[in-house]
Amino acid sequence: MPNYSSTVLAVVLLLAATASTWAQTPPTPRDPSAAANVRQSEQYEQELRGNPSFRAQRMKQECGPINDPQLHQQCIDSFGGGAPSSGRRQR
Repeated sequence: MPNYSSTVLAVVLLLAATASTWAQTPPTPRDPSAAANVRQSEQYEQELRGNPSFRAQRMKQECGPINDPQLHQQCIDSFGGGAPSSGRRQR
Protein backbone atom coordinates (compact mmCIF):
# COMPACT_ATOMS: atom_id res chain seq x y z
CA MET A 1 0.00 0.00 0.00
CA PRO A 2 1.49 3.37 -1.00
CA ASN A 3 2.38 5.95 1.64
CA TYR A 4 0.12 9.01 1.15
CA SER A 5 1.39 11.04 4.10
CA SER A 6 3.98 12.93 2.05
CA THR A 7 1.38 13.73 -0.63
CA VAL A 8 -1.11 14.97 1.97
CA LEU A 9 1.61 17.08 3.59
CA ALA A 10 2.51 18.63 0.22
CA VAL A 11 -1.14 19.47 -0.49
CA VAL A 12 -1.58 21.05 2.95
CA LEU A 13 1.55 23.17 2.49
CA LEU A 14 0.42 24.23 -0.99
CA LEU A 15 -3.00 25.26 0.33
CA ALA A 16 -1.41 27.18 3.21
CA ALA A 17 0.86 29.08 0.83
CA THR A 18 -2.01 29.87 -1.51
CA ALA A 19 -4.23 31.06 1.35
CA SER A 20 -1.58 33.47 2.60
CA THR A 21 -1.19 34.87 -0.92
CA TRP A 22 -4.97 35.38 -1.20
CA ALA A 23 -5.00 37.13 2.16
CA GLN A 24 -2.33 39.59 0.98
CA THR A 25 -4.06 40.58 -2.26
CA PRO A 26 -5.51 44.08 -2.03
CA PRO A 27 -9.30 44.30 -2.13
CA THR A 28 -10.99 45.09 -5.39
CA PRO A 29 -11.45 48.84 -5.80
CA ARG A 30 -14.93 49.97 -4.83
CA ASP A 31 -17.35 51.15 -7.45
CA PRO A 32 -17.16 54.98 -7.55
CA SER A 33 -20.90 55.22 -8.09
CA ALA A 34 -21.48 53.16 -4.94
CA ALA A 35 -19.29 55.55 -2.94
CA ALA A 36 -21.19 58.51 -4.38
CA ASN A 37 -24.47 56.84 -3.44
CA VAL A 38 -23.29 56.40 0.14
CA ARG A 39 -22.28 60.08 0.33
CA GLN A 40 -25.64 61.20 -1.07
CA SER A 41 -27.52 58.98 1.39
CA GLU A 42 -25.52 60.38 4.31
CA GLN A 43 -26.21 63.94 3.15
CA TYR A 44 -29.93 63.16 2.83
CA GLU A 45 -30.04 61.65 6.33
CA GLN A 46 -28.18 64.64 7.75
CA GLU A 47 -30.62 67.00 6.06
CA LEU A 48 -33.58 65.05 7.47
CA ARG A 49 -32.15 65.23 11.01
CA GLY A 50 -30.97 68.82 10.89
CA ASN A 51 -33.66 70.62 8.90
CA PRO A 52 -37.20 70.26 10.29
CA SER A 53 -38.83 71.97 7.30
CA PHE A 54 -37.05 69.63 4.87
CA ARG A 55 -38.13 66.66 7.01
CA ALA A 56 -41.76 67.85 7.08
CA GLN A 57 -41.71 68.41 3.31
CA ARG A 58 -40.35 64.90 2.66
CA MET A 59 -42.87 63.35 5.05
CA LYS A 60 -45.73 65.17 3.31
CA GLN A 61 -44.42 64.20 -0.13
CA GLU A 62 -43.80 60.54 0.69
CA CYS A 63 -46.53 59.79 3.23
CA GLY A 64 -49.27 62.22 2.19
CA PRO A 65 -50.65 60.15 -0.70
CA ILE A 66 -51.01 57.03 1.48
CA ASN A 67 -54.70 56.60 2.36
CA ASP A 68 -54.49 53.55 4.59
CA PRO A 69 -54.09 54.81 8.20
CA GLN A 70 -51.79 51.99 9.28
CA LEU A 71 -49.51 52.32 6.25
CA HIS A 72 -49.52 56.10 6.63
CA GLN A 73 -48.40 55.75 10.25
CA GLN A 74 -45.66 53.30 9.25
CA CYS A 75 -44.44 55.82 6.70
CA ILE A 76 -44.38 58.58 9.32
CA ASP A 77 -42.58 56.25 11.75
CA SER A 78 -39.95 55.49 9.10
CA PHE A 79 -38.82 59.11 9.47
CA GLY A 80 -37.97 58.44 13.10
CA GLY A 81 -41.18 59.34 14.85
CA GLY A 82 -44.39 61.26 14.63
CA ALA A 83 -45.06 64.11 12.27
CA PRO A 84 -43.50 67.36 13.54
CA SER A 85 -46.61 69.40 12.76
CA SER A 86 -49.30 66.94 13.89
CA GLY A 87 -49.35 68.01 17.52
CA ARG A 88 -50.79 64.68 18.66
CA ARG A 89 -48.87 61.91 20.34
CA GLN A 90 -49.33 58.21 19.86
CA ARG A 91 -49.17 56.01 22.94
